[in-house]
Amino acid sequence: MDKQPINILLAQINLTVGDIEGNVKKIIETIELARDKHKADLVIFPEMTISGYPPEDLVFRRGFNHKVFEGFEKIRHSSKGIAIIVGYPELTTRGCFNKAAVIQNGKIIAEATKLKLPNYSVFDEQRNFIPGTKPCVFNFMGRSFSLLICEDLWYSEPANRAKELGAEFIIGINASPYDSQKPIHRKDEMIKRINETNLPMFYVNLIGGQDELVFDGGSMVLDQKGKLLSRGDFFKENLIPATIKQDNSISKGKVSKYKDIKHFVYQALVLGIKDYVNKNGFPGVLVGNSGGLDSALTLTLAVDALGPDRVQAVMMPSRYSSQTSLDDALELVNNLGIKHSVISIEPMFKSFLHELADDFKGYQPNTTEENLQARIRGMILMALSNKKGYMVLSTGNKSEMSVGYATLYGDMAGGFCALKDVYKTLAYDLTTYRNNIDHKVPHNIIDKPPSAELAPDQKDEDSLPPYPVLDKILEYYIEQDMSTHEIIDLGFDEETVIKITRMVSRNEYKRRQAPPGVRITTRAFGRDRRYPITSKF
Repeated sequence: MDKQPINILLAQINLTVGDIEGNVKKIIETIELARDKHKADLVIFPEMTISGYPPEDLVFRRGFNHKVFEGFEKIRHSSKGIAIIVGYPELTTRGCFNKAAVIQNGKIIAEATKLKLPNYSVFDEQRNFIPGTKPCVFNFMGRSFSLLICEDLWYSEPANRAKELGAEFIIGINASPYDSQKPIHRKDEMIKRINETNLPMFYVNLIGGQDELVFDGGSMVLDQKGKLLSRGDFFKENLIPATIKQDNSISKGKVSKYKDIKHFVYQALVLGIKDYVNKNGFPGVLVGNSGGLDSALTLTLAVDALGPDRVQAVMMPSRYSSQTSLDDALELVNNLGIKHSVISIEPMFKSFLHELADDFKGYQPNTTEENLQARIRGMILMALSNKKGYMVLSTGNKSEMSVGYATLYGDMAGGFCALKDVYKTLAYDLTTYRNNIDHKVPHNIIDKPPSAELAPDQKDEDSLPPYPVLDKILEYYIEQDMSTHEIIDLGFDEETVIKITRMVSRNEYKRRQAPPGVRITTRAFGRDRRYPITSKF
């Protein structure tokens, strides 16, 4: 007897950690859409669908797990006339499991437990979960499927064991976070599993921002030779249909294009800002607008994420602010169509210097006076934030964060830092990329030498190597964990390398106090790169 075709829908949706009611509502709405509009037989959701990912230590709370169970029951009762695969945490007397269930017509027909628990980079799953022992293989409409959860697909063993148990197709549910290399790396790794097993794969990935992490989607269907048959949009919610035909071949669908790194990084930053602001309930954001590149890029990202009506720029000139920078800052806000205010810090700066005069007596002016200006600006922004309820987006980039060229309690003040994982050279590239789409940032902001404008005629290169040199040293030292000697051997000036690497080490205490920011590299400060503050190394 001929087998029936199976209509499958990959549900690439945006979820919020801990919002059980909201997540369950979206899941049920998607189930109804899959059944009634798409005529799907099976709809597949991402990893930890009910709880959101990563739930971290929420999984230890009994009240949280009770709500997850209640949500699971609502979803189970909503599966009439369709089968669904949904992920969730399950707390037992043995510990907590990262699980997924296959539900058909209200009945659980199979359950999978994550076998491989990642404990590197941004992942800390061995803290929260205990591993399963064998892969899940289940029968549905005359076919045999293996259900694997995220990390299980990055190893050969689970897929091979599933093949031995009779699986004809692999289903992988994922919460795989973005970094600039991940879309290509992820696809290559999935093709390895297919080549090892000769089994087609349905790969569903999460979409959305969660604190520092951004999940980029890119859910895909690949045939038994690793050919890409369908791929969902990146950085957008998407429902991806696929049909297993009578002969077990799979229908072709829309394949979203892989675009260059600058495009993907920009989209990741926009989504990271949008979801952090919206999921935490802020009505809008405030950004200090200096007329420099970092504040210009941050403002442009914020407008793309939230719209001009939810973004306010604050210009805070001092005695050292150039007229050029003030003109550039004003042109930028006009181009973006956002509201702005101008608050001079000069009266406050004078007052601080007057009140501190006795204690400063006998000391030469130095970075203290420079940092004082940055901290006054930070106070202004935080005062406006408290009054209006808008969150402050800080504007420091990864180059500055690395070497300590961001003022603690000054320009580091804020609730979120969009450029925290963006080197200065990449910030230039991203600004140029955005201007090529729709010119917003004045050319002069990109062309003029970078300066904090905290002292007369100040330039960043007065005390730092040119950013292309600095960023390369930082990339080798931070991203690739090279030693100073290895970097020097690549042809960099010895004195410069030693100076920069020492600055990185000395400023760990600042980075510990920095706001969260979007992760776009494999060695972001915070979740990825965790170094001791007190260290003689």
